[in-house]
Amino acid sequence: MAIESAETRPRHRADEAESNLPSTIRIGLSRIIPELKMFYRRPEQLALTFTMPAVICLLLGAIFSAKVPGTEISTGSVIAASMLAYGILSTSFINLGIGIAADRETGALRRLRGTPATASSYFIGKIALVAIASLAEAVIILLLGVLVFRLHLPADLFGWFTFGWVFILGIISCSLLGIFVSNLASNAVSAAVITNGPAVGLQFISGTYVPLMLLPTWMLIVGSFFPVKWMAQGFRSVLLPPQMAAFEPAGSWEHWRIFLVLTAWSIVGLLACLRVFRWSDRN
Repeated sequence: MAIESAETRPRHRADEAESNLPSTIRIGLSRIIPELKMFYRRPEQLALTFTMPAVICLLLGAIFSAKVPGTEISTGSVIAASMLAYGILSTSFINLGIGIAADRETGALRRLRGTPATASSYFIGKIALVAIASLAEAVIILLLGVLVFRLHLPADLFGWFTFGWVFILGIISCSLLGIFVSNLASNAVSAAVITNGPAVGLQFISGTYVPLMLLPTWMLIVGSFFPVKWMAQGFRSVLLPPQMAAFEPAGSWEHWRIFLVLTAWSIVGLLACLRVFRWSDRN
């Protein structure tokens, strides 16, 4: 009897120690403050993140100033409404792709692995950082859109609800895509190449740099496979008048399809990240 209690007692203490470890969500939330501090301590990255979408919006709005046929809405207003998608893509896909590759290159991720942090908790901290930065960036773009391009903020609860879930799903899907791409890069320099190149291409085929009604059919088909096109369409649905839905490829806002595509990208992106994520270089 004494032997049994001696054998079971250490195992009981081990179980208690495991149960006292913080949960994945708690660890992930504890990562938010450090992630924000690291982000805001890079002034050049901070300035580029918050000014680039606004500058591009102003430039494209000045170029595409003609009215959409049969409406009083300028083409620049359509671009301004779509530019929120570019803002999310820049803070998530580009910044995370480069930033995580840099953390891996400097050994920061390897040191983090020695803590109770898991890959999932690390993802939570990074996505929360993107959400906060994207929200601040969205405020800038919305102010610009309202003051310069005469966009109208949602007038009812349904409009804000639609804006909210498009915003959240866009952040999650693009963030996970950025985390995934960071694993394909050997260092921060190569990560900059493999994130910025595709990001620029996606802007053209997704209706953020050029309105969809001006794009050839093959570009519309290719763009429909990626989340940026659907994010931009979701934001247009709440910032532009209802009659502008007629100028979408399907002739409607397709909210149900936007939800399905962004959700699918989020689920597949999470599974892919958990599959390929690595804490250190392959060497």
